[in-house]
Amino acid sequence: MTETGSTESVDAIVIGAGFSGIYMVHRLRTLGLTVQGFEAGDGVGGTWFWNRYPGARCDVISMEYAYTFSPELIEEWDWTERYPSQPEILRYLNFAADRLDVKPHFRFKTRVVSAWFDDATDQWVTTTDSGAVTRSKYLVTAVGCLSTSMTPDFPGLSEYAGEVYHTADWPEGGVDFSGKRVGVIGTGSSGVQVIPLVAEQAAHLTVFQRTPAFSLACGNRQLTDDEVRAFKNNIDDHKARSYASGTGQYTDTLEESALDHTPEQRQAIYEERWGRHRAIDLIACYPDLFANRDANETIAEFFRGKIRETITDPELAERLSPRTYPLGAKRITLDTNYYQTYNRDDVDLVSLREQPLEMFTATGIRTGGVDHELDAVVLATGFDAITGPLLNMDIRGRGGRSLQDKWADGPTTYLGIAVDEFPNMFMLTGPGSPNVLTNVVCAIEQHVEWTGDFIADIERRGTSCVEPTAEAARTWTDDAADLAKDTLYPEGESWYTGVNIPGKPQVIMSYVGGLDVYRQTCDEVAADGYRGFVSA
Repeated sequence: MTETGSTESVDAIVIGAGFSGIYMVHRLRTLGLTVQGFEAGDGVGGTWFWNRYPGARCDVISMEYAYTFSPELIEEWDWTERYPSQPEILRYLNFAADRLDVKPHFRFKTRVVSAWFDDATDQWVTTTDSGAVTRSKYLVTAVGCLSTSMTPDFPGLSEYAGEVYHTADWPEGGVDFSGKRVGVIGTGSSGVQVIPLVAEQAAHLTVFQRTPAFSLACGNRQLTDDEVRAFKNNIDDHKARSYASGTGQYTDTLEESALDHTPEQRQAIYEERWGRHRAIDLIACYPDLFANRDANETIAEFFRGKIRETITDPELAERLSPRTYPLGAKRITLDTNYYQTYNRDDVDLVSLREQPLEMFTATGIRTGGVDHELDAVVLATGFDAITGPLLNMDIRGRGGRSLQDKWADGPTTYLGIAVDEFPNMFMLTGPGSPNVLTNVVCAIEQHVEWTGDFIADIERRGTSCVEPTAEAARTWTDDAADLAKDTLYPEGESWYTGVNIPGKPQVIMSYVGGLDVYRQTCDEVAADGYRGFVSA
């Protein structure tokens, strides 16, 4: 590849300005390195910058969905709600970025289009959409797991004359659906959050559902001053318990199998945990709920019972009840009045399993031979998760080997952080790490701190570049795949495995062994002289 125009040089490039990018830039600066960050949005926030749709809310408790590395950030910020909304999370990230003084080190409204490794100089050469070129010793991708939206190739979509919106690219000024006939396609996390609010505004709402979701009422509320103060006063205990948990969200797991209890005993346990309004308290209450399909069915039926209690029409309740996959194999969603919305006279549900989507027409959507006239359509169709944001760029390692070719049969990584043949490239929450199966902020902090320590070690040794061995990457990837086989994740046919993207290799892209085990493994690798890596 040939460089044209002027070229800047820094020690490290960080791509992305969400939770991971903000902390990574801060960490590298504390090492005394020069850093250039790039962000496609016009401010910090990552996925919380783009996902502005009505009802957007995190499914992790706010005080736990925050940085823990800085006593100042903990003390100076007060969350207002138990489950934070998108605007509050975005305010928090701007607060953190300002407090850490990282914004001057980002170039906003700038998208990285390519990054290639120059074998002659052991440097990364990064090019942006403006044509600007920057050279660096280190390349850190902080692009997030859910930042490349997915729009299926719907026949006739370009001919549709109405308004079209995607939940992952919502207009900053909002949308007024008053008096309009609106269709929402998708009932995953974004869909179950946006549907109730669109229904409150639209003249009529039609929901197009392919696969029903297991959803839990989040029971959101305002936090009290006493709760906020108690959390801050016990932050060390919170960190210790988070570090010791597999998901970064601690819960009490019973020792018995779900099948060892009577139906009455299980019902009482599930009811108590339902009232906690946390998915982790339910899916992890028995140790075998996510390893034994019969055990899983007990809690799946409990969820379906809640749906039947809420929906007044039994046939409609059944169409909204998942039966084709284990609970948790697709993401459990948290909602506010999702199921209650279907009791409205001005809301219809179309099951795309029963009436497949044939095409968009000029005036709406045709399913099963029936035309639905619509003034606006909301696409809650999700993301090309985990690998999509990385493969959306042209990343090339040694000898011009593209990451896309390298991962043609599925991603291979070492620790989910590094890739052989791609020296000095570090991925935060990359494929093969715990990423989306955790409180991702806990995973991000571990990744940033481990990567920062490794880079500090490289600098102390005066090494030009490091990369994992092909054997280390293959072993890690194979072992992670074997772990996944002992769970119910492969039965989910979800974005966890890439099945939602045509042609994408279908593999579990997350390390399922738990954040606690993963953290211990990474620490052991570091203590053993960064075992599995070789220096140039």
